[in-house]
Amino acid sequence: MGTVHHRPDIAADSPRDLSRLVGLLLILPAVALIASLFVGPVITFLLRSFEGDASPFEQYTRLFGSDIYLRVLIRTLVISFLVTLTCLVLGYPVAWLLSRLRGWKLALLALFVLLPLWTSVLVRTYAWTVLLQRNGIVNSVLTGLGLTDAPLRLLYTDGAVVIAMAHVLLPFLILPLWGSLRQIPPEFRSAALVLGASEFSIFRRITAPLSAAGVGAGCLFVFLISLGFFVTPALVGGPRSMMIGTLVSQQALDALNWPFAAALSAVITAVVLMAMPFCRRLFLVTRAEG
Repeated sequence: MGTVHHRPDIAADSPRDLSRLVGLLLILPAVALIASLFVGPVITFLLRSFEGDASPFEQYTRLFGSDIYLRVLIRTLVISFLVTLTCLVLGYPVAWLLSRLRGWKLALLALFVLLPLWTSVLVRTYAWTVLLQRNGIVNSVLTGLGLTDAPLRLLYTDGAVVIAMAHVLLPFLILPLWGSLRQIPPEFRSAALVLGASEFSIFRRITAPLSAAGVGAGCLFVFLISLGFFVTPALVGGPRSMMIGTLVSQQALDALNWPFAAALSAVITAVVLMAMPFCRRLFLVTRAEG
C-alpha cells in the first residue's frame, strides 16, 4: 500500500477561502449599488469637463486663465482653512470637557453639541442673517453699550461666512475629537502629575499627541465639507464672498454650462484628493513626534 500524504494547509485554507468568497458575494450588491448611484454619475459628470469646441482642455483654460475664477478658488481655500481653524479652536475645549464629564452633565453637553445637527442648515444660516444685519441683535448690543457710534457692516463679509460655516460644521470636529480624547487612559495624567509635570506639559506631551488622530479626522471632515458649501456663503456672504460651490451651482443651474461646472468640480475633487494624504501624513508625524 502506498503512503498517503495529507495537506493540512490546503484543508485549513479551504474554509477560509470559502468564507472570503461568501463575504465578497454578500457585499457585491452593495458595491454595485454604490457604483451605479454614486461613483458612475460623478465620473460621468467629471468627464464632461473635457467637452469643448476648440480643445478638450478648453474649460480648464477658461478657469485658470481668468482672474475672477482664480480669486473664487483662492477665496474658497482660504475660507475653508479659516473655518477649520475656527472649529478647532472652539471645538477642542468642548471635546476635552466632554471626555472629562460623566452622567447627566455629559448627556446635557452632548445634547447641546448634537442639537444643531437636527436643525436645517438653511434655518441656522438665516438666523445668522438676523443676528448680523445692520439692525440686528449684534449691532444693537454694540451701539447700546457705546462700543460703536454706528452699526457695523457685519453681514455680507468673509468674516460672516466663516462664523456661520463654523457654527454649522463645529459638531463634525467635536465628535471625532471627543472619541479620540476618550481613549486616553486617565492614569497617564495621574502618573504625570505624580512625576511633577505641569498641566501645560501634560497637554503638550500626552494629550495633544494622543489626540492627533481625532484632530486630523475632524479637521479633514470640516475642510472637505467647507469646500463644497454653497447655501451659507450665498445667504451670508453675498456676491462678494462667492465660493466655488455657489459658482458651480450658478454655472450648472442658471447658465446651463455643464462642462464648465464639471471643470470647477474636477478642480475641487483634485484638491480633496491631495488634501487627504497630506493631512493623514501631517498628523501621523505629529503623533510620532509627541
